[in-house]
Amino acid sequence: MCLGIPGELIEFVPDHPDLAKVDVSGVKRVINVGLLADDMPKPGEWVLIHVGFALSKIDEAEAAAALEFLEGIGQAYDDELAALQESRIE
Repeated sequence: MCLGIPGELIEFVPDHPDLAKVDVSGVKRVINVGLLADDMPKPGEWVLIHVGFALSKIDEAEAAAALEFLEGIGQAYDDELAALQESRIE
């Protein structure tokens, strides 16, 4: 099962405008934000992430509701976080 998970944008990767570091439930990873070029998120904003790509911007309330739901489904969310933790985009 693949999930879209919310992450908070922390910062952009210097010299790589399409890459940004996000925090997903304490896991910090670099993701591609290039799909959001028309409405680029800013540090502190939330994005919905799937397979290393930010698909859309979401507000903090949507992020909190999604995280609450995902944490409630248990193993699938734990598996997704483990996959994210092992992933690398450079």
